[in-house]
Amino acid sequence: MDKLLLSALIGLVAGVVDIIPMVIRKLPRYSTVAAFFYYCFISIIIVNIDLPHIPWWLEGGLISFAMIIPMLIHVGHTDKKPLPIIAANSIIIGTLVGIAGHFWA
Repeated sequence: MDKLLLSALIGLVAGVVDIIPMVIRKLPRYSTVAAFFYYCFISIIIVNIDLPHIPWWLEGGLISFAMIIPMLIHVGHTDKKPLPIIAANSIIIGTLVGIAGHFWA
């Protein structure tokens, strides 16, 4: 399977996994859609990048966390309560995407 297609499929799965709790808690639709697209696109980046001097298993969480920092700043301006949850989700799902991409690519 093409690496780009595989990374897009991993991104779809990661996006769905992330938004399930958001849908259950009935969070605003724009937040849910933004989170879904974030994981769709970040998965493509994680699977197709190779950072020098960084172990493969650490790349996904590191890239995902680095890319979520602007969102943390934006959300933290109005409400600091969800920041640890957003950061932890980003690191955990990013790491799982990196592991999946490593073993399936």
